Amino acid sequence: MTRILLIDDSRYARSTLKQALGEGYQYLEAADALSGLELYFLEKPELVILDLTMPGMNGLEMLAQLKAIEPAARVIVCSADVQEFSQQEALRLGAARFLAKPIAPEHLRTAVSEVLEREA
Repeated sequence: MTRILLIDDSRYARSTLKQALGEGYQYLEAADALSGLELYFLEKPELVILDLTMPGMNGLEMLAQLKAIEPAARVIVCSADVQEFSQQEALRLGAARFLAKPIAPEHLRTAVSEVLEREA
């Protein structure tokens, strides 16, 4: 079963992502970037869905560290921080997609399917 790591400091946001994606995935969850990095390297999920705005290490910092160590990591950034700089920086650092919150469930499902299929 495909494992997806959800990294977001909001429990509600993680729950919303799981509901939007539905069954058929195994979900791993982290409430901050540092815990997310640790969980990624322990579990090696097929996909990470990452928020940018979190206390401590932010999502861009976490993405840079993850991709430096694991260039093949598949990451979708899903954030309410929709500044042009944030979007461009996330993509430059290696995110496969940048999705603005709130996101329509069908857009999330499409992005996840495309990233998993394209990079499989």
